[in-house]
Amino acid sequence: MIAIDTLPEAQRYARAVESSKRVRWDIEQDVIRGRRFDTAHKFLPDGLSLSGGFTTLSPRERRFVSQIQGRTYANIFGLVERFINAKVLELSHDHWFGDQVALEALVRFSDEELKHQALFRRIDAMIGDVLPSGYRFDVDANAVAHAVLGKSTWAVLALTLDIELFTLLHYTQSIAPDAELSEIFKDVFLYHWKEESQHAILDELELVRIDAELTAEARDRAVDELIQLVAAVDGILKAQASADARYFVATCGRPVDETEARAIDASFLKAYRWQYIHSGVRHQRFGTVLSSLITDQQLQRIQAALATLQ
Repeated sequence: MIAIDTLPEAQRYARAVESSKRVRWDIEQDVIRGRRFDTAHKFLPDGLSLSGGFTTLSPRERRFVSQIQGRTYANIFGLVERFINAKVLELSHDHWFGDQVALEALVRFSDEELKHQALFRRIDAMIGDVLPSGYRFDVDANAVAHAVLGKSTWAVLALTLDIELFTLLHYTQSIAPDAELSEIFKDVFLYHWKEESQHAILDELELVRIDAELTAEARDRAVDELIQLVAAVDGILKAQASADARYFVATCGRPVDETEARAIDASFLKAYRWQYIHSGVRHQRFGTVLSSLITDQQLQRIQAALATLQ
C-alpha cells in the first residue's frame, strides 16, 4: 500500500474525503451508548497524567488526579478546536472557485470539529456528574480564538498541526494500551482519533500551501508568532494547573499542607506541559514538516523558547 504522504497533493485531499466518509460517527449512538463514567477507573493514562510524579499521593488519590486531568484534557481539546474550526473555515475560502475536492475535505474537517466540540461539552458534563463539585475551567474559548487568529495563518497552522499530531500519538501510545482506563474515556478518544487522523493530513497540506506563498521575512515573523502562541498556551496551562491543584486539595478528603500543595501544583503543570507542548514538538512528523519549512537558526529559536518551559 502506498503511504498517504507519498501521494500527489490532489490525491491526499481525496483520500481525506474518503476516510472522512468511512469513519463517520455519532456522539450518542457510537460513543456514549447510554453509559456513565465510573470513578473506580482512571480517565487519563499514567503516560499522560504523569501520576508517578505525584509522590505524596496514595493510589486512590493518583486515580483522582487522572480523573481531574481527564476532564481538563477534554476541555482543552474543546478549547483549541474553537480556533481550529474558525481557521479551517477561513482556509476553505481559498478553494471556493478551485479544487472542489479540497473544499469538500475542509468543509468535512469543519463539520467534524464542531461535532468534537459538542462531544467534549458532553464529556465535561458527564464527568461533572460523578466527581465532587468545585471544578473550574474558566478559559474563554472565544477570547482565546480571537487572540490566536490574530496571528499569521502560518503560525496558527503550525500550532494546529502540532496539536493534532500529538492527539494521535496520545491515543495510540498511551490511551489505547491502558487496560485500567475508563472504557468510555477510551472510546471518546478512539472516535476522536479516527477523524483527527484526516485532520492532521489536511493541516500539513494547508501549511505547506500557505508556506509557499510567504516571503522569507514573513516566514521569520511567523516563526516568532508560533513561539508567542506556544507561550500563550503555557499561560493557559499554568492557570489551569493551579485551578486543578486547588480543586484536588479541596476535595481529596484529607488535610494538605502548603508544601505538599505547591508540589501538587507543580506536578499538574509538569503533566500539562508534557501533554500539550513537549509531546507534540517531539513528534517525528511534526519535526520533519517544520524543519523542511524553516532555517536552522529559526529552529534553534523555537527550541530555545521550548527549553524555558520545563
